[in-house]
Formats: sequence, C-alpha cells, structure tokens
Amino acid sequence: MAATINISSDFSEQASINSTKPVTIKSLSESGLTSIPSSFASKTLQDLPVLDSSEDAIPILDFSLLSSSNSKQRQKAIQDLGQACEEWGCFLLINHGIPESLINSMMEGLKGFFDLSDEEKREFQGKNIFDPIRCGSSFNTAAEKVHCWRDFFKAFVHPDFHFPHKPAGFSDTAFEYVKRIREITRELLKGVSESLGLEPNYISKAMGMESSFQVFIANFYPPCPEPELAVGIPPHSDQGLLTLFSENGINGLQTLHNGNWVKLNPPPNALMVNTADLLEILSNGKYKSNVHRAVLYSNATRITMATTNGPSFDQVIISPAAELVNETHPPAYTSCTYRQFYELYQSNSLDMKSALDRLRILA
Repeated sequence: MAATINISSDFSEQASINSTKPVTIKSLSESGLTSIPSSFASKTLQDLPVLDSSEDAIPILDFSLLSSSNSKQRQKAIQDLGQACEEWGCFLLINHGIPESLINSMMEGLKGFFDLSDEEKREFQGKNIFDPIRCGSSFNTAAEKVHCWRDFFKAFVHPDFHFPHKPAGFSDTAFEYVKRIREITRELLKGVSESLGLEPNYISKAMGMESSFQVFIANFYPPCPEPELAVGIPPHSDQGLLTLFSENGINGLQTLHNGNWVKLNPPPNALMVNTADLLEILSNGKYKSNVHRAVLYSNATRITMATTNGPSFDQVIISPAAELVNETHPPAYTSCTYRQFYELYQSNSLDMKSALDRLRILA
C-alpha cells in the first residue's frame, strides 16, 4: 500500500501527496494511484456474510397506500410500516410521488458540484459542524482511525434553506426536492405514530416538525484502486428520525440484518428509508435505528444523496414517548435536544451506534 497521507474532514487542513495542496478523494482517485494509502485500509469489510437482496429481501412499501381512502388498505400499510421499522429499521418506498426527472436533475447537479475544482469547492468548506454549508472528505478525521473513500457536502435546508450557489440553478432544484422529502416524511411519521399506537400527529407535534431540522447530505465515491480494502462509509446508524436516500444507479449500500450484510437493490425511482437514532429513542427502543455501510468499486463512481429529517433543533426535548414507558418498559435512553445529539454525533467517528450508545440507560 502507498504511504499514509493526511485527509481533512473539511478543506481547512493540509492534505497532500508530494504537494502542499489540499486533496479531495476525487483528486486522489484521479492521481493514478494503484493502491490505497494505509490510512484508508479497513479491517472490517469481511467481518460478516454478505447476502443478495434475493436471499433476504428488504421490505418494499407503497407510499400511496398510507393515504388510501380504503381503510383496510391503509391499516395494512401502517401495519407493514411498523413491522419494517421494528424488524429491519429500513424499507424501500415506491409510489412516493417525486418525479424521476427531479431525482435525475438532483444527480446531475451533484455531479456538477463534485466536478468543480478543489479550489472552487473550498469556498464551501465550512469551519465547524454548525456551519449551514460544509464540504470535505471522509467524516471526522480527528476521531476516526480509518478514513472514508468519500467526498461530501452537507447543507442545512430547513427551517432555513442553505445550499451552494454552484452549479447554476442547482439550488432551485434542491429547494423543490427537499420540500418534497419533508412532505413524504410528514406522512410517514403519521403512519409511524399510528403503528406505535399513538394518534397520527403525535410525533409531528411532540417533535416540533413545523420547524424540523433537515440536513441534506451528498456523497461522492470515486473509483478506488483497492475497493476490497477501503470503505466508502463504515457501519453506522443515522441521526434524526427518518433518513430518505437515493443513489445514481450504482448500488453500494448494504444494511445489517440478522447478523448479515444485505445488499440494496432498489426498484427504479424507489427511495431507501432508514429509521434513525432519535426515532429509536422516541419509540423507547421498539423501533431500532438501521445500521448500514457503503462499499466501493474500482471502475465506477457512485453518487448518493441522503436527507435526514429530525425534530426542531432546540425547541423540544427528545425522550421516550410517555405512552410507551411503563414498569415493564422503563425509559431506555436519557433525554436531549437535537442540537446536543447532533454535536455528539458529529464529534464521534462513524462506528455502529456510537452516539446513541452514549445515551442508553443501562439496566
């Protein structure tokens, strides 16, 4: 393997290969490397069996049935939603109403952004985790032992909308996309509430979703000379309540289920939905946040976009719903605000449920 290099989780620190210029993973990939630097070598890729989706099928839910006028259809859809959240922590969502053309436009915009020069992208580097627009590489180089073969940008898109102004017109497309994602999330959370035996608007009201904190995250995984040794993103769960995810047709997401990694093979235009850490807290552990990872290719560039949808950032306290707590099921997690959890999450390395684990109340 090549010599170790230093990569910054944003572009504010120096990272170089025989140079003093900052290095993105895209630039690293295009530099002609035939092996990965040692700081990218992961020892966890072959830890568990990997199954094809035909061997262990991720649930597929029809979004249109959640608003069906047929009460039996709707109740069945809510039951299926609850079962997916409890048994998998994720599902594929079809008939969600977002035009394929809008998703394709988003992917074109993302390609345009990551094709900007490193100097142009540096305009959006950000300086700390609370900057509303931030781009960089890996995840948190100060805390992680192995770097991710990944460039990213993150933008806070609700309650206030922030987004890069390059490439031209991309911000307008993104504004429409994340608005559609919020609408879908609201309906899904109604179904989640009912599946937990709560009234439909329970989560929306308790979590202050009118001022929900929504983060858009784009990931760029360029070709890797040794994809069997490196990792795009290591196993982790998501922050927030629900994460809605899409990719550019190059499959690389794997979800952990019953001790196996299961490959994601979504139908055309489907969205992947993950239950996230704050939903696990709210449900008092009934619905588990989904652990997943991203794998790499030697001959393909993978682009993904994930939108995390969470409670109001400062105005509500996240804790197990009182209706789900009793003598048999005491509170399993300590309370926090989303701001507190976001800071905890971003300050850790990505390692399974490392942030959530720090809030567990041990029996």
